[in-house]
Amino acid sequence: MNTKKTEQQYLIDYATELNEQQYNAVRTDGPLLVIAGAGSGKTRTIIYKVAYLIENGVQPSSILLLTFTKKAANEMKNRAGSILDDRCSHIVSGTFHSFAAMILRRYAERLGYSSNFSIADAQDGEDIINIIRTQMNVKSIDDRFPRKDTIYKVISKAFNTNQTIEQVILDEYPHFDSHISAIEEIAAKYAEYKKQRNIMDYDDLLLNLRDLLCIDDVRMRIAGQFRYVMVDEYQDTNRIQAEIACYLASEHGNIMAVGDDSQSIYSFRGASFKNIMQFPEIYPDCRIVKLEENYRSIQPILNFTNAIIENAAEKYTKKLYSHIIGEQRPLFVKTKGKEEQADFVVSEILKLHDNGISLNEIAVLFRSGSHSNELEVKLAAAGLPYIKYGGLRFAETAHIKDIMAFLKLITNSSDEMALYRILSNVDGIGNKTAEKIIANVLQYGIDGLINHTMSGKQFYEELKSIHHIYDKIDIHQTRVSEMIQIVLDYYNIVLRRKYDNFHKRKADIDTLVTMSESYSDIEQFITDMMLDPPNSTQVGTFEHDKEDECLVLSTIHSAKGLEWNTVFVIHLVDGLFPSSKSIESFEQIEEERRLFYVASTRAKQRLYLCIPNFDAAPTFGGYGNMGMAGFDFSKPSRFITEIAGIQNLTEKLTYTAPKKHNLIESDAKTTARSRFAQINKFFNK
Repeated sequence: MNTKKTEQQYLIDYATELNEQQYNAVRTDGPLLVIAGAGSGKTRTIIYKVAYLIENGVQPSSILLLTFTKKAANEMKNRAGSILDDRCSHIVSGTFHSFAAMILRRYAERLGYSSNFSIADAQDGEDIINIIRTQMNVKSIDDRFPRKDTIYKVISKAFNTNQTIEQVILDEYPHFDSHISAIEEIAAKYAEYKKQRNIMDYDDLLLNLRDLLCIDDVRMRIAGQFRYVMVDEYQDTNRIQAEIACYLASEHGNIMAVGDDSQSIYSFRGASFKNIMQFPEIYPDCRIVKLEENYRSIQPILNFTNAIIENAAEKYTKKLYSHIIGEQRPLFVKTKGKEEQADFVVSEILKLHDNGISLNEIAVLFRSGSHSNELEVKLAAAGLPYIKYGGLRFAETAHIKDIMAFLKLITNSSDEMALYRILSNVDGIGNKTAEKIIANVLQYGIDGLINHTMSGKQFYEELKSIHHIYDKIDIHQTRVSEMIQIVLDYYNIVLRRKYDNFHKRKADIDTLVTMSESYSDIEQFITDMMLDPPNSTQVGTFEHDKEDECLVLSTIHSAKGLEWNTVFVIHLVDGLFPSSKSIESFEQIEEERRLFYVASTRAKQRLYLCIPNFDAAPTFGGYGNMGMAGFDFSKPSRFITEIAGIQNLTEKLTYTAPKKHNLIESDAKTTARSRFAQINKFFNK
């Protein structure tokens, strides 16, 4: 860096506008690791660093800022410009992939590509794989061979997590273990196909840039252009991204890695927690600056989150502190079960809203998308608008819509859309055949499914199986949960045939069964399930636009980087959070702990921690067969029970749902009938 100015010569008063830790990070030369605690002004530190470098004579075009989204890169560049001037717009910023594409266009020939190589997105990659599958005639191997999108995911995950294809299949898709060698062959042919045709997919961009930077003269030339390298969210880098960042700075050592080891939660995408922990090993002379002043949460919440991460086996020790006024400690809420948990959350949200808290300032967070299933139905019934991040809403998932189609047809045999959905899952039935069958059903009722015109067709036996469902159901006698079980006798076969990840979707179906057990009226059940809107312009039961208040439901992974006045974290039960799938891996348990930390640090003023009891549920509350050694599904999350002095950090509440008074409801109906009779008599004198 050029000779630094005196404080009076800067356009920005850095010492005044930054806290001491941020100021130290901005002024530090050479290798720098900034451990930025939750809500500690990470972005602010980066943009002031950009301005500081430029004020000290560094050419903007020699500053490289690598982020994980284009939006983040543009936001930082614009904010830097707003505090200094237009020079900040000339820094080079973008995602790892966009930067890789730019550099590879210049040096593609060094790796055996032409500079006009094509970039294949995920859909392109899947289509290429489909061509290879067809050429290999995998149908002759087994009709139950994985689909093109599944194969693409396996290949990409193997690359991003530094695993073999065999490891990914055995972990994620064990039912395809007999096809490992065929999938490995497809992966090899896929790589060959791309190289021969001058194509790179997203993973190739990173791999090829890494390989390019291993060529000495190329690396020296690129490092000479980018004299200062900054990497945002360093804890989310995978192994190859970390290599790229460090190779870029290997000639000059001017690298600032910014991140928080306590928020490393994306290993399933390939992110490596080790990258941020090993940075000082790569750069032994690096300086570590910790940002610990929190600008988001009140101190009682931070006391609790500090205690969560204190039990992490490997970490950069830090203690977040805040000057924000507030004394309300996190509240532990125990409920009888998950239905009561949903009742509590809804009732508490209504109270908070009555007390002036906007729905926009309230979020409910959960470990897995299926954990909000009961809550979504309760919110819809209460008329509370919401939007969900981290997967489709429960009622919008394809497998739930499949089952609901059967139920709709029970109550209305003229529901063409429901029947079309059912028929579309039958092998051998295309659009024209479906139209003929639908016409038969509209004319003859459900018996039209087995009309003699379809006899002898390859799919006729399956049509008979579907018809048998409706033979077994008496709409007036069969309970809703029994109806679903009858449907599942047939649909479980479709589920395995249609979805490669059917074992993951089974948890949603178990939940649907559990939810249906309290219903005796099929029409009421369908009505309650269908309260979610049919289009994206509505949320919950209300018309919704950007100006409306709207509650947020989100997986914790999707909530990272966001904040709300009030946060509910639900399903804090051992086996659900941490997930039972993490029990066999020490690293996964540690990541689950960090996930809990991320969830809790989203709250500004109020934090509710909800613990439903699953002790009496033989199927673990409708979440499938998740019983494993180390979990009993009736204990609070280990991340809570392991905290020393937990009673001094939190408040406790046991919630009991109000009982329904059927007698009063019956009396009200009687009174209403009497009132109607009196009014009717008056008008018909």
